Amino acid sequence: MKSKGKKKIIGTAEKPRLCVFRSNQHIYAQVIDDTKSSTLVSCSTLDLEIREQSEIGRTCKTSELVGLVLGKRLIEKNIKTVVFDKRNKPYHGRIKALAEGVRKAGLIF
Repeated sequence: MKSKGKKKIIGTAEKPRLCVFRSNQHIYAQVIDDTKSSTLVSCSTLDLEIREQSEIGRTCKTSELVGLVLGKRLIEKNIKTVVFDKRNKPYHGRIKALAEGVRKAGLIF
């Protein structure tokens, strides 16, 4: 039986890649320009701004807050569109909440 090849998600300067990593305790998101191999903006539940507003990092509400803060930081850098990379995780729960938070901030993906 032939297996499907995995499509590689690549971000550019015009449309960078929003990469999300979820652990059991925290969620991390960073926006990467793969042509320059550099991180443009990052945010996680470990940031001081997020920790002041929410004590527990493993809830959907906190993940949505991370998405909102990340979206605001991207809007300040004049980045309006991104490519979403969830790294083989299913699109539900905390990852979906982060994506909805980014969309509420005004980004398109």
